[in-house]
Amino acid sequence: MSNDDPNRKPAPLGGRGLLVLAAVMWSTSGFFAKAPIFDDWPVVVEGYAVRGPVLAFWRALFASMVLLPLIKRPRWTPRLIPAVLIFAAMNVTYLSAMTQTTAANAIWLQNTAPAWVFVASVGFLGEPVQRRDVLLLLFAVAGIGLILCFELQGQSLPGVVYGLLGGFTYAGVVLSLRWLRDEDPAWLIALNHLVTAAILLPYVVVQQTWPTPTQTAFLCAFGMLQMGIPYWLFARAVQSVSSQEAAGIVLLEPLLVPIWVFVAWRNAPSYQPPDWWTIVGGGLILTGLVIRFLSLKRRAPG
Repeated sequence: MSNDDPNRKPAPLGGRGLLVLAAVMWSTSGFFAKAPIFDDWPVVVEGYAVRGPVLAFWRALFASMVLLPLIKRPRWTPRLIPAVLIFAAMNVTYLSAMTQTTAANAIWLQNTAPAWVFVASVGFLGEPVQRRDVLLLLFAVAGIGLILCFELQGQSLPGVVYGLLGGFTYAGVVLSLRWLRDEDPAWLIALNHLVTAAILLPYVVVQQTWPTPTQTAFLCAFGMLQMGIPYWLFARAVQSVSSQEAAGIVLLEPLLVPIWVFVAWRNAPSYQPPDWWTIVGGGLILTGLVIRFLSLKRRAPG
């Protein structure tokens, strides 16, 4: 295989670098989803989420556009069916949570995923248990648990439910990408986004919430930069990095989400700054990541 093949499997160290880059790009979700430019879109109509699914449709559509030129080896397998369905469910539940609760709540609830990933990857994919992964999981559970203990008091129940479902489905996406690691990453991610857009299209048509030209440009950046490219990077990375380690590394994402929102929208009327428990909980997660990768560095050959 040529060294300049964009779908060449990365080495483990390179895969970890791709995961860090993907986490940084994913972390801009709050910057886009919380943008005041969408304030004229209804959040809920007659009890049904509107803004979340509509944002998910446009994000998926534009994400697929940036990935189509990168496809080299498209191949059909029945295993793609559950993968694309769980991916579509993750998109809807996460963005519905993002629009019905705070950006911090949405991202922390979604990042309960590492616990699900750990159980499933060991129980179903047969991946070995690493002590450093267990330590990272414990710190992550402690940090996320502290945050949710305070954050969920008095919050919108639908927003909380969507967030928890987002975590469960996100775990399913991580596992499915690892399960399909021998497939072309661009093909997997483009197909996931195209199916998501196709599933959501009838709902968008019924809701009749259409973007202005300015909103369309913003949605294009949302789909390509925050979703399409980082998921392609993630799919490439899990070809050489275990599901447990991948889910741990991308915990960088929730640490960065509140920072992006603060930098961009701190003067917006709807901005809500993070509380002390978010900072402490994030510190626990960061501590787990540092311990996990210092351990990895000590084990590396000199």
